[in-house]
Amino acid sequence: MTQRHPWSRYVALGDSFTEGIGDPDPKSPGGNRGWADRVAEVLSAQTDGFAYANLAIRGRLLRQILDEQVEVALKLRPDLITISAGGNDIIRPNTDPDRLATILEAGIVRLRANGATVVLFNGPDIGMTPVLNRSRGKVAIYNENLRAIALRHDLIVADMWALRELKDPRMWAPDRLHFSPIGHTTIARMVLQALNVDNDLEPYHPEPLARVPWRQARVEDIGWAREYLVPWVLRRIRHQSSGDGITPKRPDASPYHSGSH
Repeated sequence: MTQRHPWSRYVALGDSFTEGIGDPDPKSPGGNRGWADRVAEVLSAQTDGFAYANLAIRGRLLRQILDEQVEVALKLRPDLITISAGGNDIIRPNTDPDRLATILEAGIVRLRANGATVVLFNGPDIGMTPVLNRSRGKVAIYNENLRAIALRHDLIVADMWALRELKDPRMWAPDRLHFSPIGHTTIARMVLQALNVDNDLEPYHPEPLARVPWRQARVEDIGWAREYLVPWVLRRIRHQSSGDGITPKRPDASPYHSGSH
């Protein structure tokens, strides 16, 4: 088989986004597929002996990701690493995006130590999401810091902010916090494009959305807040996490076959 990309061992680090929440699949370890599994599937089809690990756990904060996942990842000897971290911090009140970026950069230095290619995710534009849109300015500041880190350490940026397709509500799961299967596929295509890897993942060509009357939209917002936002806030108050008791879905770098999802 002709090798069409240079990587043979891929490790994904992060939180619910990288774990694949919002993209349920009973055949996948942990019951969720997600963009990282989709990327690994494409990469493994193009290289013999390709191995993939996913250490991401839902609810993890930036420092937890760095403390729990970085050294574990390095022991797996990856030549490709993706990291998305800080999203759960940014949407909390009173977090400082500059300080978060400083913390993240120390972890990036460790991840780059052995010469692996590192793909760094920035945050999507959440301007259209009720309540969370108050953090839009912080996300933008954090993103600019991440661009600077990428320049300093020769990283590839997976540019979520520039992925304007994500403004389509069909890209998001019902909780409006995670991505739908369509969203995860769109993000996987973007990551592979950033890596300059050809793929045949299906692009999304949506039909125009019907206009929702204002009153109906408000009713939907209230329903969303009751079902998803209030439990999220209560977990914050109780210092609980959706990831309590959860372990990584793919803790070891092992072959990824399309049938394994």
